[in-house]
Amino acid sequence: MTGPDPAIDIFWAAEAPEADAIDPAVVAQMALDKMTLAPPAIDINPKPGGKGLVGMPVWMAVDQSPTTYGPNSATAAAGGVTVTATAKVQSIVWSMGDGTSVTCNGPGTVYQKSFGMKQSPDCGHVYRQTSSEQPGGTFKVSATATWAVDWQVAGDGGQSGQLTEVRDAAVAVTIVESQAVN
Repeated sequence: MTGPDPAIDIFWAAEAPEADAIDPAVVAQMALDKMTLAPPAIDINPKPGGKGLVGMPVWMAVDQSPTTYGPNSATAAAGGVTVTATAKVQSIVWSMGDGTSVTCNGPGTVYQKSFGMKQSPDCGHVYRQTSSEQPGGTFKVSATATWAVDWQVAGDGGQSGQLTEVRDAAVAVTIVESQAVN
């Protein structure tokens, strides 16, 4: 029979050794990974497949579901750290395909026929040229949503922070000139 292995050092401690500290930002990312943050669901007038006119207002809006606009929340835990994260769209930048961009700080207003020829009160554009010279004869309109993800550690005096996520979607719109007939 042999004695104890000299390579193993056994000792008794009054307190358990400290575990490696868990970074709350890592747990916040875990909570974010549980969420579905989808690209913006675009609602634009003129509708894709239809035609708009040079000089006429274009209305841009996005759907406001939890996955396309927020708020969307999830909780994650690891190593004794519990974090709740809440995501919502902070802004949407619309690239209009004609070299201009429009930043909207809200979801925009969905166009209704009763609005007539008015400009959108919060998210619109007016084309000054036709899309005929563009590939496919359309302007590619993209909406890029920037999500602000606020997170908070559960418990007294918990840490907090913010993460950012970006999602985008695109549609094609046709813009023509109106031709008057005498």
